[in-house]
Amino acid sequence: MTADTSTTAQAPSRRISTQDDPDAHLRTNPMKLVIGLVGMVVVVWALANLFLAFGYHPEWFGNKLVIGLLAIITGVGGAALLFYFLNMFVEGLPRRLSEGAIPYAFILPGLFFVALMLIYPTFQTINYSFANADSTAYVGLTNYKAIFGSAEFWQSIVNNVLWLLIVPAVVVAFGVIVAVLADKLSAPGEKLAKSLIFLPMAISAVSASAIWLLVYAYNNPGQAQTGLLNAIWVAFGGDPQTWLAIDTLKLNSILLMVILIWLQAGFAMVLLSSAIKGVPEDTIEAARIDGATELQIFWRVVVPQIKGTIITVFVTVFITVLKVFDIVYVTTNGAYGTNVIANLFFNKLFAQSEAGQATAIVVVLLVAVIPLIWYQIKHFRDEEASR
Repeated sequence: MTADTSTTAQAPSRRISTQDDPDAHLRTNPMKLVIGLVGMVVVVWALANLFLAFGYHPEWFGNKLVIGLLAIITGVGGAALLFYFLNMFVEGLPRRLSEGAIPYAFILPGLFFVALMLIYPTFQTINYSFANADSTAYVGLTNYKAIFGSAEFWQSIVNNVLWLLIVPAVVVAFGVIVAVLADKLSAPGEKLAKSLIFLPMAISAVSASAIWLLVYAYNNPGQAQTGLLNAIWVAFGGDPQTWLAIDTLKLNSILLMVILIWLQAGFAMVLLSSAIKGVPEDTIEAARIDGATELQIFWRVVVPQIKGTIITVFVTVFITVLKVFDIVYVTTNGAYGTNVIANLFFNKLFAQSEAGQATAIVVVLLVAVIPLIWYQIKHFRDEEASR
């Protein structure tokens, strides 16, 4: 009886409190609004000045190690403070507005930096593609006429197309083969095999190019061949070759593609192996009971169920290949007919000081990438919708 009485006594008090202030959800907290707004302004101002000091007055901080540590500490701490004051500001708004605005408020800084670092430069690049070599005056379509009338540009386009036809397909095929074969090994053997295949992913494209330059190294006939490929070639009775200078049948470009395939195979293997392990065992057993061979099971049961992952890997590698630059720049810098679009852009901008033509090349590359990005987004949405 006592518990029931206390319960009934408390219920009216809650009703009275809400009735006493029916407009509570419309009220603001001026103190939080002011502190939050002032705090955000101060944090942004302090961070901006500090990072400008890093760039223009590094001598104030002693050495680069101190600058690096301060950049990490102030960057992380400043971001935490910025979101703290942002949260305080949003909490000071009327409750209904605050609840609706808080997700957008926390996304806003990220969207701001995306706009600052990606969207603004994109439109600025398009703008500069219609300007002269030093971007001081507009010249209309002159830059586009120059690049489309250049034999080097079209050679770069052909090379890029060749890369696109070979590299993504080989990477996906190699990834599937390694994933299937590795899954047949014992647990320790599978881990070792996958680790070795994935290891090149930890190496930058520049480092990988340097490694493969040693493989393709050339010494004069009669000297010891330190390059692995020439050592094998000479062992079979051939003469040492400058492999990256042989443009016959685009051999040198294919040898450069090997470097990217070596780098990307681990990426493809990891994703495809995960997809293969996710194939329901029931479907495989049902196919075996029906008398299907292992090859038939693979093509008719496994592949259709990992098709989404195959497309994802293919498109991702396709976009990577479309932007390939590091490998060509480090190995040949586009010589011997190996140039590609990204390397041509780099040389136009920095070696020839042709900013207008360089940005026009980038715009062409951007237009080529857009359909692929659209397809990738559409594919992801279709995948999510089908789950």
